[in-house]
Amino acid sequence: MVFTFPDHWISPTQWFGYLAFVLGVASFLQKNDRRFKWLMAGECLAYVAHFLLLGVPTAAASASVSVVRSVLSLYTRSVWVALAVVAVNLALGYGLATQWWNWLPLVASCIGTLALFLLKGIRMRVAMLAGTVLWITNNALAGSIGGTALEVVILLVNSYTIARMFKASRPRPPPAAATAQSPQSPHP
Repeated sequence: MVFTFPDHWISPTQWFGYLAFVLGVASFLQKNDRRFKWLMAGECLAYVAHFLLLGVPTAAASASVSVVRSVLSLYTRSVWVALAVVAVNLALGYGLATQWWNWLPLVASCIGTLALFLLKGIRMRVAMLAGTVLWITNNALAGSIGGTALEVVILLVNSYTIARMFKASRPRPPPAAATAQSPQSPHP
């Protein structure tokens, strides 16, 4: 028996999802917040095309706002700018959502917006995990193969990066303390 991919797995629509996958994984591997945000902007841009081609306007609109949000967060940490981006997301939801799950990417984008503008380091990435769970659900319901795979991998990669950052932030005992605690030889 020969396994063949279904045609929709290799369509241009899914190519944008796969591009978002690569950029998203690269973004969440970053410990540097600035590189993280630039790569996330690229991921979101690929998502815009992907969700437009899938016919999911709320996810495409949310991803569009996320491109702008990611770039803006590189230049300002203003609470007012963050709240303006959240307001745009909520307005998009009122205008475009037709089913309950259409709100998932918009809420995820609101969480991500507040995280990118108001948090940094580990706290920012933990908040992004909450949004990731919402995106996983949205992508599965929308039929986004690359998007669902991306968000599951991002969940794992982001968790790994958080663990690396946490480990790097813990104070290490000085080398002298390690030798002072070693057992003494009974022979001089």
